[in-house]
Amino acid sequence: MAIDDFDIDSLASYLHLTPEQVRKMAERSRLPGRRVGGQWKFSPAEIHHWFEDRIGVSDEPELVRVEKVLGTHREGGLDGFPIASLLNPERVAVPLVARTRNSVVEEMCELAARSGALWMPREMAAAIRNREALHPTALGNGVALLHPRRPQPTFFQDSFLAMGITGSGIPFGGPRGVMSDIFFLIASSDDSIHLRLLARMSRWLQQPELLDGLREATTPTQAWQQIVDVDRELDGAKGD
Repeated sequence: MAIDDFDIDSLASYLHLTPEQVRKMAERSRLPGRRVGGQWKFSPAEIHHWFEDRIGVSDEPELVRVEKVLGTHREGGLDGFPIASLLNPERVAVPLVARTRNSVVEEMCELAARSGALWMPREMAAAIRNREALHPTALGNGVALLHPRRPQPTFFQDSFLAMGITGSGIPFGGPRGVMSDIFFLIASSDDSIHLRLLARMSRWLQQPELLDGLREATTPTQAWQQIVDVDRELDGAKGD
């Protein structure tokens, strides 16, 4: 057993559930866990993957709750999460010149490297391709969220985002053959930041005007400003 494995009580605290709720979910195979010596144990990596999948299908109220839960496990709480510092116009490509899945991954990593955010673009691209081989990150709205299976902090100094928008859709493994034309590269220094960022980005993508605005943008600054404006609106809604 890994030292950092959750038990029933610690996972209940992490998920803001009761121990009995966690036990029932594990017994019904609704949580990834295993019995060791008669006790339930949960791998943090498997819990994070489960949480990631859950974020992708949650509705707005649930995503707000997820953000708050994740924020309680970070110093400083949820307020002031530096979205603006994670994405800037230097890490936005409009248009992204790529026509295949592999070229999208490579171009997004090169974009981040040119901005100085990513030190090891080839290694990051390989890690993203491995993640895509396990399960595509393309969503049904034409967006793909590129990231390694686990955070790779040795590839960069600080967590960051990059974004690319292609002129036409690219086959990227989307559900029911949906083509992808908006790509985010997510580089997180640890699992908690990664999941918080996914939760916030999922809320971005539920704002219909954002995707329209991104597809109409003609410059990196215009696309970046769309993200900044929507993020401010979500922060304002949180304070209501």
